[in-house]
Amino acid sequence: MNEGLSRDFESIYAEVKNIIEHTRDNVYKSINSNLVLAYWNIGKIIVEEEQKGSNRAEYGTFLIQTLAERLTNEFGKGFNKSNLKYMRNFYTAFPIRQALLGELSWTHYRLLSSVKNEDARGFYLIETAKNRWSTRELERQINSLLYERLALSKDPAEVKKLSTQGNLIKTSKDLIKDPYVLEFLGIKQQQNFFEKDLEALLISRLQEFLLELGAGFAFVERQKRITVDGDHYYIDLVFYNYILKCFVLIDLKLGKLTHQDIGQIDFYVRYFEKEEKQPGDNPTIGLILCSNKNEAMVKYTLLNESKTLFASKYKLYLPSEEELKKELTRERELIEQEKRLANGK
Repeated sequence: MNEGLSRDFESIYAEVKNIIEHTRDNVYKSINSNLVLAYWNIGKIIVEEEQKGSNRAEYGTFLIQTLAERLTNEFGKGFNKSNLKYMRNFYTAFPIRQALLGELSWTHYRLLSSVKNEDARGFYLIETAKNRWSTRELERQINSLLYERLALSKDPAEVKKLSTQGNLIKTSKDLIKDPYVLEFLGIKQQQNFFEKDLEALLISRLQEFLLELGAGFAFVERQKRITVDGDHYYIDLVFYNYILKCFVLIDLKLGKLTHQDIGQIDFYVRYFEKEEKQPGDNPTIGLILCSNKNEAMVKYTLLNESKTLFASKYKLYLPSEEELKKELTRERELIEQEKRLANGK
């Protein structure tokens, strides 16, 4: 009889626990949604009132300062001058209420409101909801200029789609960034290290590395051994992308890209195609991550035309926006020059 009661109790307890947890989750979502909406409405009032002022700059300062003093006295520091400015910026960045996504928190919207480029802001909004980025992950992606890095390899029409559809992964090229930013490893610019050290650090910070790699990546193996005619070879990192349904092999290289590096990754990919790929898998992708990508080596080797072999630079620090944009501009100019030459212009 006691056993029967015990089984019944466990069932009852599980059901009650599920109700409580479900309710808490709904309450949190409701509170968050209402908080975001309240701040949007406050921002709307401030912006519309500022636009009525004869001297907008002075009147805006006076309005926020006065509101902050009264609201802080009555409701606490959540309505101080800085937070009221955030609310104003929030409304300015997202003037259409229907564009707000309920699953994002106020902190998410604060970060998004700081993105000046409207297209980039739309991209980060979609990707945050789609990938369920935490506020810390969103901040990191903004700071590493993810939108700009992805936009580099796309045609103008495809770049525009980033802001309205996010990063749609349809081909192997959609998975690749250039450069990859690995600031989370904590390696100093002048610090001496070896490829095995870089590999070990990437594995120790796998969650951050997966975030940088992008959507759909799952870690498979480190130092994957393959044997051909009795000789052993080792692939640094093996991943699987469940969106494209394919293996992604990563080879880590310090220094300048060489033709031996390209031949090696091509060998690994060919081996996987014959020995590891399963029925239904798409072609294996090979990626060389190197500190110095030799453009001439890319132009005159398999990398130039291949749809499955890629080489990208990696940076060990978060570059300034100006520095990275200069580099991206230079890369884009090289790409456009190659297109003009190919078209005989």
